[in-house]
Amino acid sequence: MGALGMDERSGRAANLPWAYLHLPPFPQVAVRVLQLANNENVQLHQLCDLISSDPAFASEVLTVANSLLYAPRYPSTTILQAVAVLGANTLQGMCVTVGVRAYLGKAMSFPAMRNLWRHNLACAIIAERLAEAGFIDKDLAYTSGILHDIGRMALAVVEPKGYAALLETHHGDAASILGAERELFGWDHCETGRQLIGDWKLPDSYEPVVADHHLARHAGDVWDVSELVKISCALAGTAGYAAFPGCEVAEYSAILDQLPARERRMFQADLETLRQQIADSIHAIESV
Repeated sequence: MGALGMDERSGRAANLPWAYLHLPPFPQVAVRVLQLANNENVQLHQLCDLISSDPAFASEVLTVANSLLYAPRYPSTTILQAVAVLGANTLQGMCVTVGVRAYLGKAMSFPAMRNLWRHNLACAIIAERLAEAGFIDKDLAYTSGILHDIGRMALAVVEPKGYAALLETHHGDAASILGAERELFGWDHCETGRQLIGDWKLPDSYEPVVADHHLARHAGDVWDVSELVKISCALAGTAGYAAFPGCEVAEYSAILDQLPARERRMFQADLETLRQQIADSIHAIESV
């Protein structure tokens, strides 16, 4: 964030221009995969060629594809094989996962950032399971879950030490940190996420996912991937994967009561089982 000190930044926090944040670029392969995967006319070889164009990125994607998380019967040695085994949509979410981890980079040395990373993973894992309990595409749900806090990840990369300190000391409900972020950066993570969706030319459907996940869900709201991510984000906190240690979380049963009848009936009702599933999945990803 340039040469400005923390106190000076706080004093100039209101309505700062977007360029002031000086956000580093997100891995372009991951962005292009998100763009291509939403194009109905895209050919699989285009997707494979794109991922393979960055050998380091492709290698990490293959490592995740062959991990215990997916446990393929036969390991993939090329991106084309991984697409054949897992499908293009699953590979999309995998690329975003790898991209977010690469984006955080050295910021992951802060415990608060590792906790934030795990919150994101937990949200995606829960979103996938919620989707399987209903009629929303599970790969889209997972990708949306990974993407939902991309604005927060961007702020973490801009000022890792300052943002880690904020995460470690802030107390309140999940939405209460937005004001504190605006004091520190001039932007909160929901506003930042909305801007990134536009800058990266991603489908408009991702905008409410990144911008509205702290809004309350009300009876009668249309059940779509954005609403699913709201619930997944809340459930991640209740399951022990809140975005910051002082986050106030709702009762598990109260969150489940916000689900549509089918999803509430079909979703895993045991909190301890859910926690174990999340822990196993996160361990499989982090161990590669």
